[in-house]
Amino acid sequence: MNANVPTGSPGLKGRHIAAATLGNALEFYDFVTYAFFAIQIGHAFFPVRGGYGSLMLSLATFGAGFITRPIGALVIGAYADKVGRRPAMVLSFSLMGGAIIAMALIPPYAVIGLAAPLLAVTARLVQGFSLGGEIGANTAFLLEAAAPEKRGATVAWQGASQTIAVTVGGLVGWGLTEILHAGALDAYGWRLAFLLGAVTLPIGLWLRGAIPETLHDGGEPKTLEVSRRGPDRTPGRVIVLGVAILGGATIGTYIFDYIVTFAQASLHLSARIAFLAETVGNLIGIPSLLLGARLSDRVGRWRVNVWTNLALLILIVPLFWWVVATRSPNVLLVSMAVLGIATNFSSGSYSAAIAESLPRSIRGRGFGTIYSVAIAAFGGTTQLVVTWLIHATGSALAPAGYLMVATGIGQVALMMFPESAPVRTRAPHSKTEGVTLAKEVAA
Repeated sequence: MNANVPTGSPGLKGRHIAAATLGNALEFYDFVTYAFFAIQIGHAFFPVRGGYGSLMLSLATFGAGFITRPIGALVIGAYADKVGRRPAMVLSFSLMGGAIIAMALIPPYAVIGLAAPLLAVTARLVQGFSLGGEIGANTAFLLEAAAPEKRGATVAWQGASQTIAVTVGGLVGWGLTEILHAGALDAYGWRLAFLLGAVTLPIGLWLRGAIPETLHDGGEPKTLEVSRRGPDRTPGRVIVLGVAILGGATIGTYIFDYIVTFAQASLHLSARIAFLAETVGNLIGIPSLLLGARLSDRVGRWRVNVWTNLALLILIVPLFWWVVATRSPNVLLVSMAVLGIATNFSSGSYSAAIAESLPRSIRGRGFGTIYSVAIAAFGGTTQLVVTWLIHATGSALAPAGYLMVATGIGQVALMMFPESAPVRTRAPHSKTEGVTLAKEVAA
């Protein structure tokens, strides 16, 4: 299929969005599955004496996947900017598929010795490379294929697909803990979770091969050109602020992904409750993310981003203190639900803002690099840092302090980031519209 979709075309089909987001969801499902089963994978590949050492080695391998993300963002992102969004998305998905299957089938340390952790690290590096290229091409496609007044709502499906993936991963983990006893979960249950993702690979490849191309469609729409005018929207400024924004958001994301391990290792709650809490937070986060992005199309990105992040900043310490003080399953469920809303409401909005502020010629590798650098610098280290902080301080509240600092830095960057939503940056077509627009901006 060689048909192009004109940028901003209202004729974008739901199946095209579904194809892009389903592929993104499948990739992230397999990537985060490792995080959910870090303890069990540690037992399989890193059977050192003491649970703390095994967990730290397992988390270090998880972090290895972040090292190659910036490389994938540059290589596959450049391919997306030169050849097209569709072939880049198919390439990244194919690489992820091979790594997933390998991860599920690698024999344990007890069978092949040192080769087991080496192969596991290699699989993680390939996964990171493919995801680094995936995010830029995927976001560029969704932005370029959407109508101008629906860019936020459309790009939000990229973030929503990730949250859906984490939710499905949580449901799979919860289901496996219900069906299998601890020994079986440790021996092969986590492998089943990876294989469930691998089963969907043929469907994902078929869907991605049928999406339209948006790279070579005759230029940017006027509204997107207008939104990038002015010194505040230079690529350098966008990149620096974008890394700060996504860096803070990444730390939050991976701290909440760590809840499965945190609830078991620090709060001494069951694996079933841990997976359920993670799932509740993500389930409620999906409609929150889509609603926030839709609102940003109507009132602007800046307002949604700044005020939502401020609410999260205020809620972090009280909710974590409540969870640690009570160590109650119900309190954990309620807190994760509230934090799920607060962390997701603006994620679609700020992703659209960053992508809108980058020229099309570098959007694939530009957005991918911003995202991957933030992920590599903070996502790959977050769970290690949090685990170390808890061990060093002896306090289960350590994650809250780390999250507060990250969210605070993100707050400053969001306040400095320029508005990019067409509803607040469009060029007026008449004197009356110009007066109205001026009043909106002043407000």
